[in-house]
Amino acid sequence: MKIVVDGMGGDRGTSEVLKGVRLALDEMPEIEIVVVGKEEIIKKELSKHKYDEKRLTVVNADEVIEMTDEPVSAVKKKKNSSMNIALELVKNGEGDAFVSAGNTGALISASQLKLRRIKGVLRPAIATVFPAKGRNMVLMDVGATADTKPEFINQFAIIGSKFAEEILHRENPTVALLNIGSEDGKGNELTRGAHELMKENKDINFVGNIESRDMMFGKVDVVVTDGFTGNMVLKTSEGIAKYIFECLKEEIKNSFLAKIGVFFMMPALKRIKKKLDSSEYGGALFLGLNGISIKAHGNSDANGIKNAIRVAKEFTENRFVEKLKDMISSQEEKEC
Repeated sequence: MKIVVDGMGGDRGTSEVLKGVRLALDEMPEIEIVVVGKEEIIKKELSKHKYDEKRLTVVNADEVIEMTDEPVSAVKKKKNSSMNIALELVKNGEGDAFVSAGNTGALISASQLKLRRIKGVLRPAIATVFPAKGRNMVLMDVGATADTKPEFINQFAIIGSKFAEEILHRENPTVALLNIGSEDGKGNELTRGAHELMKENKDINFVGNIESRDMMFGKVDVVVTDGFTGNMVLKTSEGIAKYIFECLKEEIKNSFLAKIGVFFMMPALKRIKKKLDSSEYGGALFLGLNGISIKAHGNSDANGIKNAIRVAKEFTENRFVEKLKDMISSQEEKEC
């Protein structure tokens, strides 16, 4: 199995990406990794690490799509960028999956351009594993399709159910629509339309609307929404988690008794921090394409990159794209 990694993507730079690559090689002996980027920079950084050289290849790319670049024009103009070349490798079967912590908009644009949509998929969506009480869940779309139609969200529910079934091993996964109220008829024209379609959809186990405050209490397996709302929910949740831990640090620093108490609470606090740490979930998957494209968090540290590679490995082993194609194809046949 060969995972292709964007060596130039992410806020923390090539050094952090390659630390994550080394961790992945150490922990996943069954994979090979292709790092794409400016060869001179990558090889200089790699010289600082010990790794299995037989399982790592460097492919040169002269250009870099920066985090500040306008996504669509950058993808078109920078044809020799690490992102474009890496996705070309996956498209041509020279890699099984792609991982990047780079420009999200550019990754969406380049992935669609290179890998193309699965026949029958109305719009692709970005899905992520989201922490919840007792068990994790799937949240989608978190940024691929901001301007959405009810039929797109209805299909997101079908694809998200397949994700929960195959990757989270949920039997007959429950699906909810993110809305401003749990009652039928709530929301705007988009959510009311999506609700009607999902209520009639026999391919999902639809349980109705869910409010954002209830998402993390383990009530459902899949939550679907439009890409604009999903991205806002995701980033707000990350910000709240970070804020809570900053508050805890401040209180502990200012109180002698708190310092004593935290000594005994440390194991529990570490477990909570790990549960809420976005880097533990390995990034989001761009679903609905003829290939595996993983978006790691732009601020991913080495652990985040490693876990994004782990997600790529799991989806490749599961043959998720092939299973999704079969499912979409069978649904089209039923509708004919």
